Amino acid sequence: MKKKWAILTASLSMAVILAGCEPLLVFDPKGPQAQIQAKDIMLSIWIMSFIVIIVFAILAYMLMKYHTSKQRPDYRPPYIEGSILVEAICVGIPVLIVIFLSIVSVQSNYKVESTPAVYKDKEPLIIYASTSNWKWHFSYPEEDIETVNYLYIPAGRPLEFKLYSYGPITSFWIPQLGGQKYAMADMVNTLHLAADAPGEFMGRNANFNGKGFAENTFNVTAMTQDKFDQWVKEVKETAEPLTKEKFEALLEPGHVGQSTYTGTHLTFLPAPEGENGGHQHGSSKSNDSNNHSSGQPSNSDDGNFNHKNH
Repeated sequence: MKKKWAILTASLSMAVILAGCEPLLVFDPKGPQAQIQAKDIMLSIWIMSFIVIIVFAILAYMLMKYHTSKQRPDYRPPYIEGSILVEAICVGIPVLIVIFLSIVSVQSNYKVESTPAVYKDKEPLIIYASTSNWKWHFSYPEEDIETVNYLYIPAGRPLEFKLYSYGPITSFWIPQLGGQKYAMADMVNTLHLAADAPGEFMGRNANFNGKGFAENTFNVTAMTQDKFDQWVKEVKETAEPLTKEKFEALLEPGHVGQSTYTGTHLTFLPAPEGENGGHQHGSSKSNDSNNHSSGQPSNSDDGNFNHKNH
């Protein structure tokens, strides 16, 4: 009796705990790329759940039908040959499932590696996202500003991130906007994302890279294009310039707060692409982005954009 109550109590406790958990961010997509990936994840879950239910149902049937029973001492079970139909089903169905999921995965990968189809006619905002132990540097070459540990983006416009690292391998990930992609030294990876509507999201490094990994995060704020332009204008009027000395200090291992600068480190320390690096991974339609300089954003509470420099 005590064992029964212990099991019941544990089950109720787990149910209460799980009921208080927030939904997984990957199942709360706020952009077209994340919607594609969330749909694929749910498709895989439903297929696996169906398989598990069928397997357990067959197991229960076999246990009930062929369970041991008392027989006379001289009983010998009949000889049964293998069934071609059963073997074909056991092999054929998994093969068909693998083929189906492979086709879905290839189609999805093609979509998420390209500019979101819904924003094909819009010019993407190019952002160089570089990382160092344990911070994120976001350079806006067209706006000529740069931010540290926070990201401002316009909603309803495609984003083209150029990812690379000034330290160990990291992984750029904004769960509600899309999947993760590696940022590595001496090469540039391209990641296409977009936010469908204004909002605030969490971004982080999804690849363990040392003791500062847990705090290697950044805040993302999506806003209308008008507010984004207003923010860029204010940054240029109020933020301090980013010097080579300041940037080299930021590259030192450690955690820092959020900060905003005019100019970008791309002017004196270009990204490792083209003549500066031997590798390029990911699709990109902007060949002249290397000639731009970068900049930085700031945060706001009531629509008033005050640049951060803590």
